[in-house]
Amino acid sequence: MTTVVWPVQGLWLRTADVDLRVMTEADLASVCDSFPADVEQDPAATRYALLDEGSNRRAVVAQSYWRALGTWSPASWALPFVARNGDGDVLGMQWLEGPDFSTDRVVDSASWLVAEVRGRGLGTQLRTAVLELAFRHLGAGAAVSSAVVANAASLGVSRSLGYRDTHTSVLEHSGETLQHVRLERDAWVASGRGASVRIGGVGPALPYFGLGDEDD
Repeated sequence: MTTVVWPVQGLWLRTADVDLRVMTEADLASVCDSFPADVEQDPAATRYALLDEGSNRRAVVAQSYWRALGTWSPASWALPFVARNGDGDVLGMQWLEGPDFSTDRVVDSASWLVAEVRGRGLGTQLRTAVLELAFRHLGAGAAVSSAVVANAASLGVSRSLGYRDTHTSVLEHSGETLQHVRLERDAWVASGRGASVRIGGVGPALPYFGLGDEDD
């Protein structure tokens, strides 16, 4: 019998068109190969002077994944979900994060999609899936997100799911204005938007979030 070393990687979410599973080492090459050139990465991430741009972008993807699981604690965690279609092709990634979760029970999210599948509503499905996980199973009280005001697609997803504008800030590295939004748990549950999302693998993962048992 094989021992499951990290049960968090057994979490899975399923929507009408997308299967989401927590990233593993086996996903790394395909995710890096699929990562779009127009997706901005963390400007504070390490860059290597002797690598070209493509190699540096792959390094940021890899180190972000390793950091997420390697520094995990119930107080602060990050879930990197790989999104695939029914044929197993990588469509993108959806992150769900609880950077101060034991204190405030607030989750944040970020995502990207490969260019050829954008505009089909898949971003809404990805966000719906992780919100249902956060609110129904992880005890989140609220979800926040943010996007530059020019990113109408991201803000459109947020607003379509019930997020409300809260405030703006300015990005130091670019000077762009960032719109912040927030969604409360009660509003999400009342909306019923996550009813069609299928979720599995929750029970064994709960202790890693500092949570008790749940029927899976």
